[in-house]
Amino acid sequence: MGDVGISDVAARAGVSVGTVSNYFNRPEILATKTAERVRDAIVELGYVRNFAARDLRLGRARSIGLLVLDISNPFFTEFVEGVERVANDAGLAVILGNTKENAAKEASYLELFQEQRVAGVILSPIGDVSAQLAALHRQGTPTVLIDDAPDLENTCSVAVDDASGGALAVTHLLRTGRRRILILDGPARIHQARARIEGALHAARAAGVTVELVTVSAFTSEAAHEAVAELLARGAPSFDGIFAANDIMALGAIRALHENSIAIPGQVAVIGYDDISYASAVSPALSSIRQPSDLMGARATELLLDELNSPDEHHHERVIFPPELQHRQTT
Repeated sequence: MGDVGISDVAARAGVSVGTVSNYFNRPEILATKTAERVRDAIVELGYVRNFAARDLRLGRARSIGLLVLDISNPFFTEFVEGVERVANDAGLAVILGNTKENAAKEASYLELFQEQRVAGVILSPIGDVSAQLAALHRQGTPTVLIDDAPDLENTCSVAVDDASGGALAVTHLLRTGRRRILILDGPARIHQARARIEGALHAARAAGVTVELVTVSAFTSEAAHEAVAELLARGAPSFDGIFAANDIMALGAIRALHENSIAIPGQVAVIGYDDISYASAVSPALSSIRQPSDLMGARATELLLDELNSPDEHHHERVIFPPELQHRQTT
């Protein structure tokens, strides 16, 4: 059987098309036996309502678009859970796009969301998205950035104070007696990472300690492992503390230290950023700067819903969560 339509359900149940429509939209007016016949026909035929067509006619959507930089990073996995929880409670589905830190994919997804006329968009940007945000705004589609966006007037933003977070990480290393700090950074295109590295560098230089900044090819465990292994291949470590731009990179650095029989934290202390769920599960447990990923996702969705439900009364907010130190065994 091909696509099952509402008329097929009506024929199977022996009722009119209008009765089937009432089953979905005004069930209280149907007799119990009539409703049961319609329900049985729906189950037998496997009928699925075409919300998309109805929503296009009504000019509204039942979904929001969500763009993340890398869904394989547990930070974004937890963030998505926060978004979905609030969106689903409001009767909205979430269409997830994974840009893999690729500006072209980001632009393509934003164009798709615009074509689909999603109710709103939440995104963690990789490129300059000001033009796409302006287009969505003209269309009446609210947006929320997962990034600090003080210069954008027509969008809310949710972020962590990353500069303070980077400074907090290095200050913690200094308080544990470290004086030769290796900072592992990734590609410069990610604004949030740039801010945390700038904060880390400022704290280290203010303390007058030695800093070695290494930029790796990607924000991955493999890239960080390769970079640290290459440094250790030259001989004894020239550093006694490592700050990695995220926890995934920190775990790669720890693997390289283990492979070279470097004691953690005896010889080298390590601290990451994000406080993903793995951080407390590995051995030794990873010290990290916590971002409340689930709460950030939930708050971003609440802001989006507020603008959707009360566009005239809504005021764009710039929400900044404070970073939190999670002191564990690696420091």
